[in-house]
Amino acid sequence: MPPPLVNKKPRNESTTKDKTGTLDDPLKFLDQDYQELRKSCITNKKRFVDDKFPPDSSSIDPKKKLELDLDQIKWLRPSKIVADPQLIVQGVSRFDYSQGSYLGNCWFLASVGALTFKKDVMDQVMPADQSFGKDYAGIFHFRFWRFGKWIDVVIDDKLPTINGELIFVLSKTSNEFWPALLEKAYAKVCGSYADMHAGYVSEALLDFTGGVHVCFELDKPAIDLWSLMDRAAKTKALMACGSHQGEKSENVLPNGIVQGHAYTVTGVFKVTCQGKPVRLVRVLNPWGMGEWNGAWSDKSSLWNKVSEKERTKCRSLANDGEFWMSMEDFTKNLEEIDICCLSPDFLDSSSKCSWTTTCYNGSWESGTTAGGCINNKDSFWTNPQFRVRIEELDEECASGQCPENILVSLMQIHENRYRSLVSNYSTGFSVYLVSINNNSTGLTENLTEYSHFGFHLLMVRIPCFSTLTDTTRGK
Repeated sequence: MPPPLVNKKPRNESTTKDKTGTLDDPLKFLDQDYQELRKSCITNKKRFVDDKFPPDSSSIDPKKKLELDLDQIKWLRPSKIVADPQLIVQGVSRFDYSQGSYLGNCWFLASVGALTFKKDVMDQVMPADQSFGKDYAGIFHFRFWRFGKWIDVVIDDKLPTINGELIFVLSKTSNEFWPALLEKAYAKVCGSYADMHAGYVSEALLDFTGGVHVCFELDKPAIDLWSLMDRAAKTKALMACGSHQGEKSENVLPNGIVQGHAYTVTGVFKVTCQGKPVRLVRVLNPWGMGEWNGAWSDKSSLWNKVSEKERTKCRSLANDGEFWMSMEDFTKNLEEIDICCLSPDFLDSSSKCSWTTTCYNGSWESGTTAGGCINNKDSFWTNPQFRVRIEELDEECASGQCPENILVSLMQIHENRYRSLVSNYSTGFSVYLVSINNNSTGLTENLTEYSHFGFHLLMVRIPCFSTLTDTTRGK
């Protein structure tokens, strides 16, 4: 009996009907059309109020999980908070905001910090056709990539405040509101603000880019990780990292690192210290303050041992949450690094190679295709199967001594409106090498199992592999 769902048609060969959900034609989240709603508001001289994400407690904390007095909250438009509201003031920067006190969404804000380095992606997430100026109607929209489709999310600009102050993400420039509006749009996608409490850095990185995500454990990197990070930075990949969990949430260690916390990786650089090269990593705390105080921190005496040019380029004494660490301290004090980009070209040391992408949709269905793991030998073969051909490298690419790489990502689609109620199942897949030979006896296949992996990502180098594991960041 043949295995089920082999060679199921990939999505990039689907019909025209399925091609909605692109950046040029995003799906309308909750069936709200930004252009039509905005036009109606302008025609009727009214400001938009979103009935799908209303300015009340149901949009903040429907299950009352946050330590927040909902009765104190007033929803105010930016014009009621400041005299001259602006969406963006002097460009978008990682220093524009800091995390609020009531919501543990550092995983989201660490990803926002990474997003600010990639203007073209930021312009996709936050379309330019909106402001508080001409034809202002109290309505804004943002775009996110969700499970293979781009969606357009409409919001009103009423923001939750206490005593006239924003209670979630805070803008360091009082009249700049892109961080708060972006956070509100993402909260709407998650179901509520409270549904953003605790999560995966990779979630937001993928939702901002629709790209490729890999995660490396820092205590046992199997490659020259700093060089890979350097290549990723040069391709403007989005990078974030997380610290080890502690016994209690957000415990600040004597060295300044916050346990169970997400950070943005904002740069890598090599300096010369007393004639020896030192590899550095720059990290940003989304709190907007609180920094590493060890070697190569802002006030470290090691900066006096490098050239004035390098010191001027790198060192900052501002208490803005950003700091440098040596690669050795980075791998020792942090747990993993997440890298997300539109193409995984940075994985190869040669720029002569390019990647192609194929996406397959499938499901595990009880009684038919839910065969369990390899331990279930009688039913394992019934699991969905997909055959991928790895083409031989062309001469130019092969000259760079790059192996044939395949990056496989398994994603679970959320079916619940509220993110915190989603059940994250333990899913996985097996990878086999299939050698196909044509001979006089017909087609023969030699199957060799390489390994069995758990959720979420892996990179396979034929004929060897390394596992890339995803990790939760709490706050």
